[in-house]
Amino acid sequence: MAAFAAATPAELAVALDADAIAQARDLRPAAAGLVMVRGRIGGDGPAFNLGEATVARASVRLDGGRTGHAYRLGRDTDAARLAAIADALWQDPARRPAIEAALVTAVEARLAAADEAASRRAAATRVDFFTMVRGED
Repeated sequence: MAAFAAATPAELAVALDADAIAQARDLRPAAAGLVMVRGRIGGDGPAFNLGEATVARASVRLDGGRTGHAYRLGRDTDAARLAAIADALWQDPARRPAIEAALVTAVEARLAAADEAASRRAAATRVDFFTMVRGED
């Protein structure tokens, strides 16, 4: 689900065949709305409301009866619908390897490369601090 939510619309469109997209029926229309984001100070402190985030959601059913659901940050309801279709296809054991190869592996590789690039940029600005010990201490 994380890979489907993080996939770009282009990655989703390439991974899904036109037949699967055509057979998907909306359980409810894809829509965008707001969700409350909660946080905790230090990870274990009392919860507080951090703010709101825009989220697109979609729920679909394929002709075979499998249902898929997706929530994505942002307002792109078309991408949320494609992610829901990918979720429904992934639940079919016959189609799971193809979805994982075409979408999940590609998205995870892209995210790992982005994390590595961010780490390299941060490492370039790293400053090593050291102290000299004086003889009288």
